Amino acid sequence: MKDKVRRGGKNQAKADVMSLTGGKDAVGMKSHEDTSFPVKIQGAGVEPFELQVHGFWLVQDAVMTLLSRDEVCPRSNLSLTLAGTTLDPLAELQSLKGLKPGVILRLVEEPYTAHSARLHLARVLELLRASGPQDALKEGRSPSILETLTHTHTPDSSLPNGKSLKRSLSNTKTEKNNQDGAPPEYLLPGSSERPLMALLPHSSQPEAPTYLRDLSLSCWNPAPGHRKLQGDFLYITVVTMEGRRFDITSCPKGFFLNRSTEEMFDPRPAQSSPVCHSLTDLLCHISPAFKQTLTTLKNRSQLPPVEVMPTPYHTLSWLGPPCASRTHKNTFSRLGVDEQSGTEAPDWNEELQAARDLPQGSLEERLQRDRALLQVNCAFVRAVKQGAETVVDSFVEPVNGNPEDPAFLWGGLFMSQGAASTMFGGERGRRAAQRLELKAVQAYSNIEGLHTLPTAVVDYRGVRLSAQGLAPGLEGSEQDQAFAPASRGLLYGVNAGPQESPQRRRLLELLAQAAKSLSLQRHVVVAPNGHKVPLFTSVEAQGLLGADGRFYILDVFRTFPADANFCQEVETECQTVTGEEESDKRCDEDKEKKACVKEGWPENYHSDSGFPKSFPHGLCRLRPELVQAFIQHKHCQFTQHVREMLDENGGFEECATACDSRATKAVRAACKEVGSVSDIIFEMRFNPSVFSPEVSFPTSESKSTNLQERLLREAAAFIITHQIPAFVEYCLQSNEAPMDGVSLKLALHQRGINLRYLGHVITTISQSEHKERLRHITRSVIGEIFTRSTRRVFNNFLQGVDVPSLSAAVSHFLCCLLVPHFTPTPVGEETKKKSRRRGRGAGAPESSTPWSTLTGSELWNLVCQDAAETYNISDSLGSGPNHLVEHYSLQKLSLLREFCLKTGIQLRLRDYVFDNQNKAPIGPDDVLNIFPVVKHIHMPTVDASKAFSAAQNFIQKGLLDQAHEHLKEAAYLFGRVCDDLHPEACYCHSMLAKVAFVQGKAAEARSVQLKAVVISERVLGFDHPNTIQQYALLGVYAFAGGETALAQKCLLRARLLMLTVHGEDHPYTATLDSCLGLVLTGDQRGLFLKNALRLNISFFGPSHLHTALNQHLLAYWMCSKGDYRSAMTHEKEALTAFTMLGEDHPQTRCSKEFLCTITKQAVKVERSLRQAGADCTEQTVECLTSTSDTVLEQMVLVTGIRSITHRDGLQEYKKKHKELKAAVAKELGFIVTNELVASETVNVEEKGSDQETGSGKEAEDGGSAALKNTSKSQEKKPVKETSMKSAAIVSANGHVVVSAEENQHEEKTDVDGGDSDRAASDAEVKIVNGESKVRAAGQETETSAPNEVNSNTANGEIKYDAKIDEMKSESDEVNDKINGACDITVSPSVLKSKGTWADVVSKANGAGSIHTAVNGVADNVTADSKAKE
Repeated sequence: MKDKVRRGGKNQAKADVMSLTGGKDAVGMKSHEDTSFPVKIQGAGVEPFELQVHGFWLVQDAVMTLLSRDEVCPRSNLSLTLAGTTLDPLAELQSLKGLKPGVILRLVEEPYTAHSARLHLARVLELLRASGPQDALKEGRSPSILETLTHTHTPDSSLPNGKSLKRSLSNTKTEKNNQDGAPPEYLLPGSSERPLMALLPHSSQPEAPTYLRDLSLSCWNPAPGHRKLQGDFLYITVVTMEGRRFDITSCPKGFFLNRSTEEMFDPRPAQSSPVCHSLTDLLCHISPAFKQTLTTLKNRSQLPPVEVMPTPYHTLSWLGPPCASRTHKNTFSRLGVDEQSGTEAPDWNEELQAARDLPQGSLEERLQRDRALLQVNCAFVRAVKQGAETVVDSFVEPVNGNPEDPAFLWGGLFMSQGAASTMFGGERGRRAAQRLELKAVQAYSNIEGLHTLPTAVVDYRGVRLSAQGLAPGLEGSEQDQAFAPASRGLLYGVNAGPQESPQRRRLLELLAQAAKSLSLQRHVVVAPNGHKVPLFTSVEAQGLLGADGRFYILDVFRTFPADANFCQEVETECQTVTGEEESDKRCDEDKEKKACVKEGWPENYHSDSGFPKSFPHGLCRLRPELVQAFIQHKHCQFTQHVREMLDENGGFEECATACDSRATKAVRAACKEVGSVSDIIFEMRFNPSVFSPEVSFPTSESKSTNLQERLLREAAAFIITHQIPAFVEYCLQSNEAPMDGVSLKLALHQRGINLRYLGHVITTISQSEHKERLRHITRSVIGEIFTRSTRRVFNNFLQGVDVPSLSAAVSHFLCCLLVPHFTPTPVGEETKKKSRRRGRGAGAPESSTPWSTLTGSELWNLVCQDAAETYNISDSLGSGPNHLVEHYSLQKLSLLREFCLKTGIQLRLRDYVFDNQNKAPIGPDDVLNIFPVVKHIHMPTVDASKAFSAAQNFIQKGLLDQAHEHLKEAAYLFGRVCDDLHPEACYCHSMLAKVAFVQGKAAEARSVQLKAVVISERVLGFDHPNTIQQYALLGVYAFAGGETALAQKCLLRARLLMLTVHGEDHPYTATLDSCLGLVLTGDQRGLFLKNALRLNISFFGPSHLHTALNQHLLAYWMCSKGDYRSAMTHEKEALTAFTMLGEDHPQTRCSKEFLCTITKQAVKVERSLRQAGADCTEQTVECLTSTSDTVLEQMVLVTGIRSITHRDGLQEYKKKHKELKAAVAKELGFIVTNELVASETVNVEEKGSDQETGSGKEAEDGGSAALKNTSKSQEKKPVKETSMKSAAIVSANGHVVVSAEENQHEEKTDVDGGDSDRAASDAEVKIVNGESKVRAAGQETETSAPNEVNSNTANGEIKYDAKIDEMKSESDEVNDKINGACDITVSPSVLKSKGTWADVVSKANGAGSIHTAVNGVADNVTADSKAKE
């Protein structure tokens, strides 16, 4: 089918206002899609209405969309007819004859079956249980809070339904701040109060109304045989709000009243009772109150779909409703439609594989496949969650007789804990194996032709269960299909035995292909029976041919290579190698072995780092991100070696033109040097069986094994010597450094650093000269170590607790954890008293139970012991919780939040006080629930992700029009696959809003950002760090649209979340405070601005550009107060820092002019005060009060939506770039000169054409990249200058960093000057088999920028690339956090060198008008590159 997504940007306004916010059209964002057209719907007792349909829909898609419409809901069992002919549900609309725009389709009521009648009842219940605002919290799901902030506002089109925001102003309970915008006390800088009640304000949505007193199955149910034969399905009893009782019969035609009463069964129809196809029609007939309530419900304003549709996966809310016990009422549950039949266990494996096998020929087919995969996986994860509760709550008997490793079958799932092997480290090893199995299944799931079972890992009540779908061709009662596969189907594995068949050959081909993509080395091991077995996987893996004809791979938990830093045998080997000799059974030559060891570890590695060392379990494996980064690092070493060897053998010129073997020898030598598994090309592979104690290799493999051991030592050392320092450096420069455990884990994992290295991260920071500037990272790391160790202690603690005591035990544990010197007696006594009062004496915990005797000091000792074993930190946690508060400024509330999110505990929403030692801060009634925490496979959204990546590439080149189109396309595709409820969709919407804003489309930016906030709240969590950043961005866009009150609310909300999640002492708080200082009024502005300055100075130093901008903002505020003397002081500080950018930099000139203006005003005020009194003061102060345009531009700088660039660095880079090019041409000599010239000509043409189609195009459109409300002086600037703005979203460190990262807000800066200079100086020629690459420091792959220098030489290509020490793996393209040195776009026209905040810098003259200097004044993205003003 023709791809229907790509389109031009014609109906811009329509797209901005309507489609981007997801209207009632549930299928996609673009309501004006090429294939969409309107049809009229009539019949089935509904008012006629118009429906927008798409040609590529199936008829059943149209029916599903109809059933979700308010006009039709809750009717079901309907079909569509066209001109009297019933339409085939599986036919495509565009294939139907006579179906054209405006045609009339009729709805026809179909007869019910027993099953469809129950489905109709379920739909009616869904309507009657209309979700109230507290429902998400009751179910433990993260709610969306945004609606409580926006409900008093009436913006034009912020949400798809305009009236949804025009909510009653009378509901002022949710207003946390006064109408004048003054923030509450607890949000002011320096406040230590952290109220939890403010986190989840009351919704402005009305509570769900009451329709009926009762609705249940009748006591006369089920129908007797003679009535079944007459068509009776069910009997239902209903009690109306008027107090009348009726009995209803369900039959094929619908529903009617019968004559039964509580005492007498009479199934005959009641007199004058109609037969209604929909139950709600009958209820309206018998109850006027029901009819009125239903009408009110249908007329009430609708929330957008993204707020009400269920999220694919359960996002835990650690806080529950404030009074859960009093509001619980599961209405109408006695109808029994919710009960799952035990016999209906789905075949999860077949469903998943059938979805994987769907065709992928066209875009439409791929979207349907992606959506099907996501839906199957979501249903599987829901079943796993439910199954874990059922199994751990002892509702299911084990299917095997092994008490050590019980296995369970439930709902089509096979669930087990896995056997605890002493070889892998007991319980810790068992948990690690389950986690690693899941990661490896994720890795293998992308290999075409090779299948894995649906897999998930779930933690519930301290127990970890592994859940899988049943393997095909095996009986459901078989003990453990994963470990005892049908022998006839076992084709591959150590125990498979020698066999030969076409199927086996095909499986080996697939495994070889998988090994290549996963960088695994083919190797030979000795089987237990003495045979030599060649393997492409780890030793345990088994390859099966299922009864369904598919190839499956199982038991892949040791797929990734071992981490030599934590291998016991490596530890002993490292210690013995210092002796004279070392014996090795697998290596004949001791010298070679010693050489390998010496080459593997860096010099003095053990004494400097303390590695290798032991670990509590034996399954420490490298992350795939680390493997990719290490391969990139080795490739750089390889090219370096080749270059050096060619220089020694006569230089590049001779070797490139001569036909002798010198180049080949250089490549072979470099391959051997870096450890390539091939000696003629660069290829890195890793043996997953190396450092496995029970695996033995044949002597013929000794050379290969030694090489693999050396590589794994180098990879392990690479974490310590490169990746961890790079992470620390990133944290030093970024104001969006990790805020909590989740963001810390993500940042470390993206660099391939496992969390077992947290202790080493602490050591690295403590040895850094900047440890004070990194205190927020130390705080996060210590908090993460504490909560992870506590969770392990908690898991063991829960095993000794019986079910009736769970809430008391959990609250007791939390009190011991957070209250110093807590003694257990109060809790036990209190619980007993309460239990007696409730008449539950038998279930009350006795004081003698083991859990109730736990004291705070005992618990703390256990936690410290675990932390010392796991992270090798002994004294960092101190003697109690107060040590963490005093030494690291950790908040007990933040620790409580982290712990609850990790363990699935939900607490009652109320304010907790942890300082009182005599009273338990958390009681049994505060523990509302424990939810299962599920780790699962992430299904790909292929086309959406591709469009998103393409948009990022366009942004890097500065082509914002194309980026905007691709982002809209990606957003549409995310809508099609996952209804936008996906983390990637959130990042996509956020970036789309940014690009739209930079293009001057503030209204579109605001509406898209509203959606991004809701997605982040519901999918990532209402208090997730990403949600904080999305709120801050929404504040900027709301302010741009003139909604100052909403901007204040969003920024205050972000600050409240920031205080809860981390506390005030974090660089991002400075960003929020700067923005608040700009949007608030009165003295509070100064409070926030001064606090931001204090934080920036402490984190970045007085001369950093963050700090300079803060000084500049404070100077503005001082001027508005008339305090010119202080303003001059601050502006001088700012000017000193800005001068580092160069005297001619726009920001420096702006600062100079502003300083002159202040000085003149100060003199003028002094003079006027002396001469004429205080009359003139007001007038002069007014002159320097910031206009809203100025404030907006300053907010754009602060939040990093635009960035200042280091112009001198760019000029320097271009100069060196030209010198280098000339040097290369000279070195190549006369032979290639003409080709170089030709190549340059081509590039110039490409450059010109790109500017015409890209940034230049925006200039022709009238400078759409300019901010909408910059002043007139801006509009007079040359068109070419405005075009540069479009090319300048957030640049830093000489690279573009607009990325879809969890830390989506994009201010990435670097203060130590001259990144570009370093890039140029590091650029050097490297030859690989005749292909020469020159990489500028920091770039991951060859850039696709149109103007990069491509000189075709006789032997290959010279490309300007980036020499780096570490790389991002492909999997990180989406969550594109900065990985040490980041992507540089080498194209000179769009390369931005040294970066901080903005292209747009505002400056005020005496009259208060604004001149905006644009990044690109000095060096534009135009052919002439002239500065114009």
